[in-house]
Amino acid sequence: MKKNSLARGWIVLTLVVTLIAIGTVGYMVLTNSSFVDGLYMTIITISTVGNREIVNLSPAGEIFTIFIILGGIGIVSFSLLEAVSFLIDGGVKRIIRRRAMEKQIAMMADHIIVCGAGQTGSSVIEQFALSKTQFIVVEHLESRALELEEEGVAVICGDATNEDVLIQAGITQAKGLVSCLENDAQNVYTILTARGLNPKLYIVARSIEKGSAQKLKRAGADKTISPNEIGGIRMAYLMLKPHVVSFLDIVTRFDDELLELGEVTVETASEISDLMIREAGIPQRTGLIIIAIRNPGQKLRFNPGPDERLPPGISMLVLGKPDKIELLRAIASSKA
Repeated sequence: MKKNSLARGWIVLTLVVTLIAIGTVGYMVLTNSSFVDGLYMTIITISTVGNREIVNLSPAGEIFTIFIILGGIGIVSFSLLEAVSFLIDGGVKRIIRRRAMEKQIAMMADHIIVCGAGQTGSSVIEQFALSKTQFIVVEHLESRALELEEEGVAVICGDATNEDVLIQAGITQAKGLVSCLENDAQNVYTILTARGLNPKLYIVARSIEKGSAQKLKRAGADKTISPNEIGGIRMAYLMLKPHVVSFLDIVTRFDDELLELGEVTVETASEISDLMIREAGIPQRTGLIIIAIRNPGQKLRFNPGPDERLPPGISMLVLGKPDKIELLRAIASSKA
């Protein structure tokens, strides 16, 4: 939008300068006047201020003056249309959108803050958008922030290492933070700041350099991810075990719809509390696959049998469509 506005501004300026140059030269030739007199005649003609003419105009000069006036009116009209277009399509619309977004951000709670909208951050944003997760992006590049804003993404243009910016993003009401900034030092500083503002925050950080994962965890990250390492492992598997990777791709997609892994906890007094898996009928009611279960403080137990009991507090790791996972959460809730 900025480039378009700048280009249109240059067009208007070029037209004005061109008209003044043509008018000045034209009056100098037609009236045999000086440069200053020619410039003066051009300016008072374009501006239509009605000051006295300082040269005697021949019929050719009068016709030339008519064309200069028409040209001036055309350029002024074009300039006004461009200004109105900029105000409506750019300035005013952006102000309205920005205010609506600020109101939306102020009302957010239990959301996730994404720090950095580079390649890794963009993938995170895409996944959150697909899963309809409530999130806010903090991006320091104004051009990238404007792109996200135009896409309807809640974004704050600022430095994620700055405490005030994180407070503006609702860090005290947030439930999680994803830090995927350009280098490990920025990620560490952001994590330290975020952890100090919200000790209960769940933080996932991007690890860039080898061995930086432990530093990020010491700074307060709950989990760390190395995109380079994960990418390398996947490339190796594609070469060594291509059928395994193909199977995983198939498992996570069904009828062109993305499937998710979800963790659902059985609450006290829910309708499936203390029932066996076969009695609860979870696969039949939701179409979900129960991959594993975990009692509080214990490790995951994969491929549970139908006679496994579901006491309050037990967690189920399930695979399926996002709306079905939410349905199971409602069934496992004590409010059901």
